[in-house]
Amino acid sequence: MQLFFQKNIKGDKITLDPDESKHLSKVLRKSVGDEIHITNGNGELFTCIIESISLKSTVLNIIKQEKHTEDNFYIHLAIAPTKNNDRVEWMLEKITEIGFHELTFIKTQNSERTFLKPDRLEKKMIAACKQSLKTRIPKINPIITFQELINKNKTTQSQKFIAYVDQNNQKHLYDLANCKQSYLVLIGPEGDFSEDEIDLAFDNGFKACSLGDSRLRTETAGLAAVHTLSLKNYQS
Repeated sequence: MQLFFQKNIKGDKITLDPDESKHLSKVLRKSVGDEIHITNGNGELFTCIIESISLKSTVLNIIKQEKHTEDNFYIHLAIAPTKNNDRVEWMLEKITEIGFHELTFIKTQNSERTFLKPDRLEKKMIAACKQSLKTRIPKINPIITFQELINKNKTTQSQKFIAYVDQNNQKHLYDLANCKQSYLVLIGPEGDFSEDEIDLAFDNGFKACSLGDSRLRTETAGLAAVHTLSLKNYQS
């Protein structure tokens, strides 16, 4: 199955955006009468028949609509973006394929990057959802400071974790996390969180966690955290 994306689907017909229309007609060589699948990113899957098709516009008739159930857990990753934007996009693509729910980029004392292009990141994420056949588009929040992130989550009911470089034997995230919960995981920059930031996290209910014996790059740590929590819940 190939999956396409269109926002704001209403009624019994869908008019695709030019980019999706061009891909259908020029790349995939689809024609009138062919069946395709569309998602609106909100968990709905539409089975459609092509009524008309061109490079600029494609009209579809909806013949079936399904609502996919939501996960019984919620992964919120808060991470300092890397200096190299390609590494941020690589991580976003991979965690989308694995499955997460919310992403917040944070500015820390040792951050190397404080500006991101949200439109480009959203396109990368949508492409990854289509490739991995996911019908829910995760949420990406605007970049905020570490202090703002802590303040916004003072009363959250999520299990809260912070991963940082520590010579002491920390418990692995897999062992600390309970199944079927909401999670918030903090991942720092290449220079790690500062001692003040770590203390602030501890003062606000975050637990230290390990992601393994190796020292990981920021984007690898983000991927490892999402995979660990996803694995924990799907194995339960």
